Amino acid sequence: MRHAKIESIRPSALQPGARVALVAPAGPLAPEAVDRAVERVRSRGWEPRVGEYARGRHGYLSGTDEERAADLNHALRTADNDAIWFLRGGYGTMRILDRIDWDALLARPRPVIGFSDNTAIHLGLQRHGLVSFHGPHPAAELPEFAARQLHTLLTTTRPVGRLPFPAGSRGRAETVASGRAEGPLVGGNLALIAATLGTPYAVRAEGAILCLEEVGELTYRIDRLISQLLLAGVLDAVAGVALGAFSDCPDEGAAGIPTPAEVIRERLEGLGVPVALGFPFGHVAESWTLPLGVRAALDADAGTLELLEPATAALPPPVIPEIR
Repeated sequence: MRHAKIESIRPSALQPGARVALVAPAGPLAPEAVDRAVERVRSRGWEPRVGEYARGRHGYLSGTDEERAADLNHALRTADNDAIWFLRGGYGTMRILDRIDWDALLARPRPVIGFSDNTAIHLGLQRHGLVSFHGPHPAAELPEFAARQLHTLLTTTRPVGRLPFPAGSRGRAETVASGRAEGPLVGGNLALIAATLGTPYAVRAEGAILCLEEVGELTYRIDRLISQLLLAGVLDAVAGVALGAFSDCPDEGAAGIPTPAEVIRERLEGLGVPVALGFPFGHVAESWTLPLGVRAALDADAGTLELLEPATAALPPPVIPEIR
């Protein structure tokens, strides 16, 4: 299915003292994890605002659907909140998609940050043309490499160019299929991309660079998820594919079992577009933040990803009353 092109709407860049709402739309957190997130936000010179139900627990969720949606909508409807940062993934974000007040965010576009299960909300934001940030959670491990890159994207109103790799890494991704592609970044967690197919929140990947990552899945399940995307036509018109971390695969290294990288290569090397594997985003500590909706250039031969547009917009100038 083809969708009409939606121009990306950039949120306002964060300033010193920015007010950052901390919300848990999915799984529960230990109290000390929330405290850690609060300190991380403060360490960047911003003001944390913890959601009412962020410290809650309702089975494998941080609260009931009503409570989690209420926290998120309160953050969106509070006019002086400058950003919304999700505390963790897990499971549950999909359950509140139809309860979210998207219009409140459209009325004042602000950065929304998170990944993993939070991919569901990134897909909803793509539907409305809003740039969002596939980036680390503040309650998890956040090395300086990841924290600095996220901070740069949230505060800079110019294109940041080629994204750097962490020190000690190969310094490039692995070529799966040769070529260079340009297009907006879309995607996120592979399982969530597959789970939302057939819904109004399904990824729109035509002409885009599809970014995928996964954690904790058996190799055959990764194969099945990729097969689902192929059969659903998601990959029919992509400009390219950028693959991040496929980490903590339980059967990796088992005798006779291919690695996730081998499965990905077999399934995607004949796609006919540039594909590269091993970019530092997803469930790894030294992770990139990807501004979804921003145009980028994927060079699969060089193993690089370059941002061609800014991720945020400058704040509008203040209105100065006329003196008579």
